[in-house]
Amino acid sequence: MAIHQILIHPDPILREKSQPVKKITPNIWKLLDNLADTMYEAPGVGLAAPQIGVLKRVIVVDVGEGLIELINPEIIAARGRDVGPEGCLSVPGAQGEVPRAAVVTVRGLDRHGRERAIKAEGLLARALQHEIDHLDGVLFIDKVIRWLEDKP
Repeated sequence: MAIHQILIHPDPILREKSQPVKKITPNIWKLLDNLADTMYEAPGVGLAAPQIGVLKRVIVVDVGEGLIELINPEIIAARGRDVGPEGCLSVPGAQGEVPRAAVVTVRGLDRHGRERAIKAEGLLARALQHEIDHLDGVLFIDKVIRWLEDKP
């Protein structure tokens, strides 16, 4: 396990679309471990593989309810609207109000290849949407409707 350097905007890798994981291997397990270690060290509540320079569809999230690891996550249902504050480890110092779905259901695989479906609201819903955006090269600064701190 290792702590990785988090890429900082405007690093072009952050704008690239990540590739699906075709096979879960020990390298993917190591990636999940490294993402979690890096997220906790930062500290943050979520981290996506592109943020450490790996263009794979892998995220980790922990909003205080335990670590969630997802491979090839996708939002399969969303409803409602919630506007709330966000920041990002890849955009240090910037914070803004971002509209998100209030409730989401996210489907993905765990580290053992088992399908998981997570229904989330509140901070967990926001964090999952934020990290999944990273997998498509989208940053929270693309969605800000009002800046709270320094604009990048």
